[in-house]
Amino acid sequence: MPDVSPGQANWFTEISKAPVISRMTGKKVLDGTGQLTVQVEILCIVQNNEKSMSSVVMSAGSGLTDSVISEAAEASERKREQSVATALEWIREALNPLLKGLVPTEQLKADQLLSDYFTEKLEEQVRKQEVKEAEFPLVPVPSKPVTPLKKRKNSPKGRRSPTSEKSIPPAEPAEPVLKGSIAIGATSLAVAKAGSVVNKSPLYLYIASLKHKQQLAQKMTMPIPLVTLLSCGKSAPGKMNLMKEVIGIPSTDLTIRESIDVFLALQKQISVLTDKVTKAGPVVKNLTSLGCIALACDRLEQPLDIIQEACNHLRLELGRNIQLAINCAAHELMDYTKGKYEVMNGNFKSPDEMVDMYVDLISRYPSIIALIDPLRKEDQEQWTNIYNTLSSKCYLIAEAATKSVSKLLESRNTNIPRSSGLVMKHIDGTTISHLIEVVQLVEGENQITIMGSMEEESSEDSLADLAVGLEARFIKLGGLIRGERATKYNRLLVIEEEMRDSEILDQRQNHTFPYIADKPQTSLKSNTTPSEETEEGHHQ
Repeated sequence: MPDVSPGQANWFTEISKAPVISRMTGKKVLDGTGQLTVQVEILCIVQNNEKSMSSVVMSAGSGLTDSVISEAAEASERKREQSVATALEWIREALNPLLKGLVPTEQLKADQLLSDYFTEKLEEQVRKQEVKEAEFPLVPVPSKPVTPLKKRKNSPKGRRSPTSEKSIPPAEPAEPVLKGSIAIGATSLAVAKAGSVVNKSPLYLYIASLKHKQQLAQKMTMPIPLVTLLSCGKSAPGKMNLMKEVIGIPSTDLTIRESIDVFLALQKQISVLTDKVTKAGPVVKNLTSLGCIALACDRLEQPLDIIQEACNHLRLELGRNIQLAINCAAHELMDYTKGKYEVMNGNFKSPDEMVDMYVDLISRYPSIIALIDPLRKEDQEQWTNIYNTLSSKCYLIAEAATKSVSKLLESRNTNIPRSSGLVMKHIDGTTISHLIEVVQLVEGENQITIMGSMEEESSEDSLADLAVGLEARFIKLGGLIRGERATKYNRLLVIEEEMRDSEILDQRQNHTFPYIADKPQTSLKSNTTPSEETEEGHHQ
């Protein structure tokens, strides 16, 4: 056997080393709606050669609705540009040297470095704000609960009674978003994608191994897709404001492929029905960034009746083959001058009246098995009331009504609305480790997890892998019409096929609506188990 020279030995040593991050790059790109966002690329030294290992494009969405006025849209655009510019600066000047030399499979270490840097930036912002307030002190204006006026029963029309209804809690301040924070979330995901490449494992299996600390379950299930069929919310034409999204839920025994086929046929039939000219004239509709038709509706029942008619044409049984969820987006409906929700133009309801309305709606349309954001997060009493009344037959889900992932982890006792589950989004400064931790906390509370997309999405398809790897019950991607949403549905199809071929695809369980009796406002606690008081509700 020939001798190996010291130079050759060093060469073999170098090429046998685990790949390490050599550098990261950031670029200004466009998301799926043509808005500015950030792309992060990670390059590694692999066998003495530099190789691109992963690339991520995350949405820098503002969360504004389609109906915002031009001034707000312009201000949002300026903030987006500043945030993207700051994110690129962070990547170039701080995160690139911070992660250089790190093995991509060290996700926890990478996320800790990213979190520490993000915390420094937050503290820096707080110090600057304190200095600014010291130089220019503001006179505090006390926030008073809004007390809606109540009409006397026999008072003349247009006159108000001095008798007051129950006051509503004021809106909580919006969680501030630190400019540049998208760099943290995008970099964390890019590290995870690079780690999966190094491990020669699909991203969804890699995420699952991180969640279970390498102890993978023998079987995994696919999340149930929540497919948006219609939008009749505040940004849609027409009088109705309540139903921002009318969402289809496939039967649990349908595959992703079968589910998409069903909803494609249903979407086509809905389009045919809404193209018809009614007695009142043509139906007003357009397409939204949610990937569905925005329809002008004048009655609460109208979109539900349209879907029922479309199902009848296709010989689908609504309530068995397909069920429904309603994204009420109640936080967008509150008129704070009146202290009531404007569910229809000129039709206002108090929080208590909203609970009564939902109870009546579910009794008349039992195919609705989920309500998303039926109330503002501030209306804790009504969340408890609706939970006590409906949670044994319907999921009560908090999306805008919950906290961000970072805020949920910041305080383990942060009160959130009493709900069946939470919608999680991988945005801004959220790392993969944070996402895993908060999902485990939610599961420990016997709640379900829904992985959700932004209103302004990119073409990045990793959300599908996150939902599968984190074992989310549902994945909320919007409609099937827009390309940036179709890429995620397509990725679900690929994952399902791979899992079937690998014989790890398991059958989903039927819907179960757990009811936790006499429980106070929900609080997330680390490493908890479901309460002994938990009783299983109805199965569907």
